[in-house]
Amino acid sequence: MKIGEFRDMQTDELHHELERIRRRLFDLRAQAVTEKLENPNQLTAGRRDVARILTVLRQRGELGVEEKQHHMESLAGPRKRR
Repeated sequence: MKIGEFRDMQTDELHHELERIRRRLFDLRAQAVTEKLENPNQLTAGRRDVARILTVLRQRGELGVEEKQHHMESLAGPRKRR
């Protein structure tokens, strides 16, 4: 995504998008270890999207973005392990 698209989002939407992208990155890294990725550029694009979201949040004056992200994850409840 482009930074303009992230700037158009509300702060809560950005936090949810950040969580979604981080989960996708985790899955991609796991897939890269266990099998070959179809498109390795997805890892780079995901990391850049995370950086763009964090940039927009910091520009808006959001403090403690990482702490809020951890808090949102704890509210979501425990994840099921496979």
